[in-house]
Amino acid sequence: MENHNKYYIEKLAQINAAAGIEKPTACVVTYGCQMNARDSEKFSGMLFEMGYDLTNDEQAADLVIFNTCCVRENAENKLYGNLGNLKEKKRANPHFKIVLAGCMMQQDIVVDKIKQSYNFVDVIFGTHNIYRFPELLYSHFETGDSIVDVWENATEIVEDLPSLREYPFKAGVNIMYGCNNFCTYCIVPYVRGRERSRKPADILAEIKVLAANGVTEIMLLGQNVNSYGIGLECGTTFAQLLYMVNDVEGIARIRFMSSHPKDMTDDVVFAMRDLPKVCKMLHLPFQAGSSRLLKLMNRKHTKEWYIDLIDRVKANIPDIALTTDIMVGFPGETEEDFQHTLDVARHVRFSSAFTFIYSRRHGTPADLMENQVDENVVKDRFNRLVTEVNAISLELNEGRVGKTLSILVESEGKNGVLNGRADDGSLVHFEGDKALIGKYVDVRITEAKTFYLIGEQVQ
Repeated sequence: MENHNKYYIEKLAQINAAAGIEKPTACVVTYGCQMNARDSEKFSGMLFEMGYDLTNDEQAADLVIFNTCCVRENAENKLYGNLGNLKEKKRANPHFKIVLAGCMMQQDIVVDKIKQSYNFVDVIFGTHNIYRFPELLYSHFETGDSIVDVWENATEIVEDLPSLREYPFKAGVNIMYGCNNFCTYCIVPYVRGRERSRKPADILAEIKVLAANGVTEIMLLGQNVNSYGIGLECGTTFAQLLYMVNDVEGIARIRFMSSHPKDMTDDVVFAMRDLPKVCKMLHLPFQAGSSRLLKLMNRKHTKEWYIDLIDRVKANIPDIALTTDIMVGFPGETEEDFQHTLDVARHVRFSSAFTFIYSRRHGTPADLMENQVDENVVKDRFNRLVTEVNAISLELNEGRVGKTLSILVESEGKNGVLNGRADDGSLVHFEGDKALIGKYVDVRITEAKTFYLIGEQVQ
């Protein structure tokens, strides 16, 4: 597969070099989850090897690839808006290339709309064959035709692709793909396919190469990482994989995203407790506090079960930071249901929560449910939820004032302020030399805000 990709990458590099113009530029626009962000790093790597310079300015680029998300309607609307904005540029410059990839393209209704309303798009493909991007782009260059190549199912896992990471010192590593849960509101199982786990030897080999190249923090990625191991002959579980990654020399921190409560087993909790490199942070979406709604969502857990799980996690890891996803406005949600959601938020006391309004997704069971909640009611509940979870976040952050945290410095902001994250995921700002980027620095917290902490370097 590597030679197959390399052949088309080299062909495209020759085409770009023979064009006789300045080095072309490409822009990768990413919507959605961290797995999409990881895919975009692969697109950037392939484009770079094709001879493109990378830019963030889609209007100035010679090629734009939109890596799409279909989890919520807002991301879809952004794509259509961006395509509309690029229509005149495409008309004025036929050599400008537009590529669409990702989850939205797995839906027939979307591809049909693109063909009808945005027929100036050059290449379309989905989530299962991103490694064929060089071949598809080459076919378009050779024929001038629009290329559509969307696969219904994945046949193999291909990871040996070029990659340009956002940070040289931390990296995401896919450990599995797909989802088997079929929550009634979610389109992911239909566009990402069934769960497929990578072999542990392949994962470890990738991480060892990253560590040898200076990466110290790893994020293990999957739609549902704690069901890792499904379909593997070796029978490796997610907890066992954590132990294996913990043993990799050079890696200082291990994170993972995302987990389903029903698959959060005690052995994973114990691994988080006992392994020094695994960060004391757990993202565990509960979506809604009402057991009645959770059943309609096909979440396979109850409010009481989730709270009991959280209590066990806290008993084993008292200093753990808990984050979550919370949905408001699922069909049939009553004020009583919503009060259960607030009750869970108050009991657990999440460090942060990704709160969102239910978005109808064509092709999901929830889209056909009656009792869709009035928009004004949903907005009122959403605002009350945000007020509640933000107040808790601020209280928890205020409890960190005076503490000294080890911060992995990630970037430089304005006026010489550095930005980094603690083991528990807290965002911390402090003044320092940009030479500290990529290093671990002890920072004493002096001030707390709702979404971040302010501190000073401990000399």
